[in-house]
Amino acid sequence: MYIWAFLHQSPKATNVSSKLEYNFMHSIQQYQEFIATYLQAQHRDKEPKNLYDPIHYILGLGGKRMRPVLTLMSAEIFDTDYQKALPAALAVEVFHNFSLVHDDIMDDAPLRRGNPTVHEKWNINTGILSGDAMLILAYQYFEQYQPKIFRKLAKLFSKTALEVCEGQQWDVDFETRDDVTIPEYLKMIEYKTAVLVAAAMKMGAIIAETSKINASLIYEFGLNLGLAFQLQDDYLDAFGNPETFGKQVGGDIIENKKTYLYLKAVEFAVGAEKDKLVQLFSIQPEDSSEKINLVKEIFNTTGASKATQQAIQEYTFKAFETLEEMNIDADKKAMLRAFGENLMGRKV
Repeated sequence: MYIWAFLHQSPKATNVSSKLEYNFMHSIQQYQEFIATYLQAQHRDKEPKNLYDPIHYILGLGGKRMRPVLTLMSAEIFDTDYQKALPAALAVEVFHNFSLVHDDIMDDAPLRRGNPTVHEKWNINTGILSGDAMLILAYQYFEQYQPKIFRKLAKLFSKTALEVCEGQQWDVDFETRDDVTIPEYLKMIEYKTAVLVAAAMKMGAIIAETSKINASLIYEFGLNLGLAFQLQDDYLDAFGNPETFGKQVGGDIIENKKTYLYLKAVEFAVGAEKDKLVQLFSIQPEDSSEKINLVKEIFNTTGASKATQQAIQEYTFKAFETLEEMNIDADKKAMLRAFGENLMGRKV
């Protein structure tokens, strides 16, 4: 059985080029490969297997690994070798997957990245305990950094982890509320999703020891990009391709989640159409296919789907505005912009 060993056989943070010598950027695919290779190098035999098997399983499912990619990219944006950021990047990835394990339990989700969720493959108790272990293991990665960097990373990580939990609780609360507002929803997804994207980027800046201004700006860039990402995820949950999305399409509709799509549809709908939408979000039929199709039709006819796509663009462009203030080379700004544009245009 494997465990992710955090303090052994990893690239040393000190074996990197100086900032004056380092001025090279890798591609997104290369960053993904670096993370996969580093993750694979952390395997260790460890008991009890029913605690560590699920950790191995969820981390092995892959995905795009956007958050750790952003940590490596951010380090190189600020002229520091990506290898120095690998421990922090993996901490972000382990924490993110911890939150997914618990999120899937709370949502009773059957699939994650096209595979059975941890609680479905094992059981709920195992999912809870393995998730708890992942949160602890994530912190251990920061122990590889010097005290000054460690303190900054740990402080940011603790703040972010608590915000993610707050966002998750709001998400749960909203399921039983009929008066959720769009500003409340946006605050919820900011905490549940966007702050981790922002923190992932700021960690790269902290490791690179760039200016406070640059670190703050890269955080704002990540925050707005994270909001765009979550809104896109909401959209794809309803309108994504079930063969490529990796999750159950229509899951938010089945669970009666008050997403941006739903809130906009409620805002735009009138008369019988509005009553029908509210009624559909008060039931959970055994066969949900008809409900999903009816809700999606209302999302389209009210203009809620179009409004959601516009919001995705607005937050993406807001992220781009921060690039203009950042003290980095034009080619690096172009790379960040290209990443955002790719994110905005994703179909899966």
